[in-house]
Amino acid sequence: MLSYLADFEGLWGPLRLFRYISLRAMGGAGTALIVGMVIAPLIINRLRAIKAKQMMRTADQVGKLADLHIKKQGTPTMGGLIVFIAVVTSTLLWAKWNIFIFTALTVYSGLTVIGFLDDYLKISRRNTKGLPGKLKLLGQAVLTVFALGMLLSSPDSADFVRQLWLPFYKAPIVAVMPLPFLVIFLFFVLAGSSNAINLTDGVDGLAIGCTVTVAMAYGLMAYASGNAIYADYLLVPFMPGTGELTVLTSVLCGACLAFLWHNAHPAAIFMGDTGSLALGGLIGIIAFMILQPITLVIIGGIFVIEALSVILQVGYFKSSQKRLFRMSPIHHHFELGGWAETQVVIRFWILSLVFAVIGLATLKLR
Repeated sequence: MLSYLADFEGLWGPLRLFRYISLRAMGGAGTALIVGMVIAPLIINRLRAIKAKQMMRTADQVGKLADLHIKKQGTPTMGGLIVFIAVVTSTLLWAKWNIFIFTALTVYSGLTVIGFLDDYLKISRRNTKGLPGKLKLLGQAVLTVFALGMLLSSPDSADFVRQLWLPFYKAPIVAVMPLPFLVIFLFFVLAGSSNAINLTDGVDGLAIGCTVTVAMAYGLMAYASGNAIYADYLLVPFMPGTGELTVLTSVLCGACLAFLWHNAHPAAIFMGDTGSLALGGLIGIIAFMILQPITLVIIGGIFVIEALSVILQVGYFKSSQKRLFRMSPIHHHFELGGWAETQVVIRFWILSLVFAVIGLATLKLR
């Protein structure tokens, strides 16, 4: 919205600054941070009032971990609403509306609804069983088809989204992906990133902190892909309009930092599936639209490790009736091994930052 102020630079010269993505990205991040900080106490108090508290697993389900997390009993959930309100408000204010922003916010909003329903069912039933997994996957599949339909129907994105790029390569390995494969591919990107962040959200501040580093990395990539000079220098496809996703990722960082202020140990609120499912899907669709979905395996290395630890644990137990880790996702393995919760979080943040830097390096190493 504010980008249109640049059209009035004839009345006041400094208004031309609103044309620059860098200015709007910084303004968006600051606005999201302020909005998040203002609304967070209001939402936390409201959730406490209606007793929308996180349902904790019992000792019969998770053993010693229940004792480690017993102080978390009664902490409200659905904190993803804080991030959602801050992101949507600030993005509408600072980003220039185009197909990429529209698609990203549509996917983010849809997954927020799915996550909200999941949290609501857990709260209303007073147990840890929320929306059935099949219904979550169905919702993600519907959003996949809807998002792909929008991107393929727009001349600004239709020529690009069917390309498949790999890290370290100077050209797409597939110029035009067949439509059935494209649908399946995007579904795995959205569902994979969405569920991976959901699995990572197990200790105070872990998932939201790692989301900040991933969002920062993809913000830089989006800026490069939307800038003809940088795209040519880095040998990535130039896609006009994707630079606006830099504004969105900056807004996301600001909103996440506001939430982290209240989610830091000991957490005053959990983001729940309302936040984790939606944030994962938002990161996934951004990665897809700037043709860097495979790079998400590197940049989102922590999320990949968390998801793999669950897969390996289940597979190993089924084949040997023994546990590969003390518990999965792997952050619980380290908790049960004696690491303090804050040690787990900070060390995983460090690794997340390292993965983000390595992922960014793939832009140059081609």
